[in-house]
Amino acid sequence: MNKVIIRPEKAQDIDAISEVIRLAFLDVEYSSHTEQFIVNELRRNHTLTLSLVAEIDQNIVGHVAISPVELSTHESGWYGLGPIAVLPTMQKQGIGSQLMNSALELLKKQGAKGCVLLGDPLYYQRFGFKPYPNLILEDVPPQYFQALSFNDAIPKATVKYDTAFNATE
Repeated sequence: MNKVIIRPEKAQDIDAISEVIRLAFLDVEYSSHTEQFIVNELRRNHTLTLSLVAEIDQNIVGHVAISPVELSTHESGWYGLGPIAVLPTMQKQGIGSQLMNSALELLKKQGAKGCVLLGDPLYYQRFGFKPYPNLILEDVPPQYFQALSFNDAIPKATVKYDTAFNATE
């Protein structure tokens, strides 16, 4: 595999990003198949804090989105990671891990307090994510809602994602 470059999205990447996300979630059983619409809506709402692409030979093969989340305590500095996507033909080669590590490092550098996500605990625990009983995303099985604190403090709060996560087209 040629060198993977992780970089911020550019305007000319938007169509390729949508296609990578669509293909990555196409056969995923738990997917709503709206992930690409969510990212587009985050972009329209100006709530896409980080949008990184993985590029090989000038082709977009992966993407990760980060957006602010709202805590019931009104504490700021927490973000939601996702969706994260890698082309099916490029999965299991470490590209998703590179995107994750880059996104988390950039969040830390920006002074974020922590990051939450919804996903497979067996996959995300390698990055330090784990469920916390006092940090809740309503209507979601608690083992799938996980957090990573950058300052060892986990708030006792209910979390809300941006309204873009309701996008269906």
